[in-house]
Amino acid sequence: MTERGLVESTQWALVLPALLALVLGLVQTGVWLHGRSVATQAAAAAADLRAQVGGRTAQAEEVARSLAERGGLQQVEVRTSVRAGVVTVTVAGRAPVFFDIGQSQVVEHAVLPVERVIVP
Repeated sequence: MTERGLVESTQWALVLPALLALVLGLVQTGVWLHGRSVATQAAAAAADLRAQVGGRTAQAEEVARSLAERGGLQQVEVRTSVRAGVVTVTVAGRAPVFFDIGQSQVVEHAVLPVERVIVP
C-alpha cells in the first residue's frame, strides 16, 4: 500500500462518520417537523369540530387523538378548554426520532371562537 492510499483512507475514516451524522440529523429534523405539522393539523381539526354549534369536547378530543396517532405521534395528549366563547385545543406528543435527546416533544395549539346561533 502506498502512502497516498493510506492518507485517503484515513481521510474517509474521519469524514464519513461526520457525513453520516449530518444526514441522520437532517432526517431527525424532518421527522420532528412532520410531527409538529401533524400536531398542528390535529389541533385545528379538533378546534373546528368543537367550535361548531353543538360540538362536543369528547368527540373533538377523540378526532385530534386519532389524527395525531395516525400521523405517527406517540404518547398523544389532547386538552380542550372553552372560556369566554373561545375554544382552545392543545395537542402534545412525541415524534418518533432515532435518538431522543430531548427534542422529540411537540406541542401545538389551535384557538377558534365558538359559533353562535343568531335568532332573528
